[in-house]
Amino acid sequence: MDRLANTVRPYAWGSTTAIPELLGVAPTGEPQAEMWMGAHPGAPSHVSRGGESTRPLSEVVAEAPERELGAAAVAKFGPRLPFLLKLLAAGAPLSLQVHPDLAQAKAGYTAEQEAGVPLDAPGRNYKDPNHKPELICALTPFDGLCGFRAPADAADLLAGLDVDSLKPYVDLLHAHPEEAALREVLTAVLTADRQEMAATVHEAAAAADRLGGPYAPYASLARHYPGDPGVIAAMLLNHVRLQPGEALFLGAGIPHAYLSGLGVEIMANSDNVLRCGLTPKHVDVPELLRIVRFEATDPGVLRPEPSPAGEEVYDTPIDEFRLSRFVLAADSRPCDLTATTPQILLCTAGGVTVSGTAGELALGPGESAFVPAGEAVRITGTDGGPGTLFRATVVA
Repeated sequence: MDRLANTVRPYAWGSTTAIPELLGVAPTGEPQAEMWMGAHPGAPSHVSRGGESTRPLSEVVAEAPERELGAAAVAKFGPRLPFLLKLLAAGAPLSLQVHPDLAQAKAGYTAEQEAGVPLDAPGRNYKDPNHKPELICALTPFDGLCGFRAPADAADLLAGLDVDSLKPYVDLLHAHPEEAALREVLTAVLTADRQEMAATVHEAAAAADRLGGPYAPYASLARHYPGDPGVIAAMLLNHVRLQPGEALFLGAGIPHAYLSGLGVEIMANSDNVLRCGLTPKHVDVPELLRIVRFEATDPGVLRPEPSPAGEEVYDTPIDEFRLSRFVLAADSRPCDLTATTPQILLCTAGGVTVSGTAGELALGPGESAFVPAGEAVRITGTDGGPGTLFRATVVA
């Protein structure tokens, strides 16, 4: 069992206060967007064992994969930790994006490798051959966009702005079957003349600002990304507000964006992102249109079900990660978390004591620990009120 030292990523969209407030430290004035927990090569967590100097968790795992991850996880996912756990603090909207499925990721990565596209090229779509399903669980009220609205609902939203240049899109959404309607409108928005679209976005944003209510999120998007066609594309999607403890699962092909709030995010260990807008970065429209699932979807807000053991599981259809939550009173009975798979434990409120064969770790808000496969470990609450602990592992 190892206490983790984690890196906070200062992306421009990050909140300046949310992560510092959780950690109980003074804000620096700079955005603090994500705190990474895991073995991702971009910013691995660090551990110190037996008086050793601090080492990246990625090195520890690479040195003895079966000892750290367990034989079943290595057989299923290879000699690497297959998930990345994060604290995510959105102070401004993230890019509108979509992720490929596993077959698409492997094919896209192979094609770009064979074409000699450098991994760090701005136009590179596939950084690795893996898919990137993800789950976001709200710690505060959390706003996002997830999946397409029904075309008729999207048409009504656009029509309510009363912008002449949007009326052809309204007609398309009413005139075609669902998949064709969504595909034609998204294609038209992303391939329109940029100057003409910027004028449309400006006019739509002014109307959204004036109307407020359900239009308020799009007025905000336009303030952050003036003239960006992603503002109109975002109106095709479901707007969702999660309450603390609620979550969204984002599978392959589902367009989405996070708008504001603090949450715990877990994802398969991949960097593959196809962007749809709300970004100055590369948007590969033909490849994006090949990846997007053009169907109206219910966002499917997840609410965990309590179990007799006190573990609340967020049910997802993939095996690279499994996220659950415990709320532990100071006098609660110990919960045994011993598993044959690797675990990362993250405290988000109060205090939690993690007891293992090598001793105890006291975790406060924002503190985390790595538990190697097979290590006996249990958790209890501490004095001073209930503690909340998230448990990240795999299904192997």
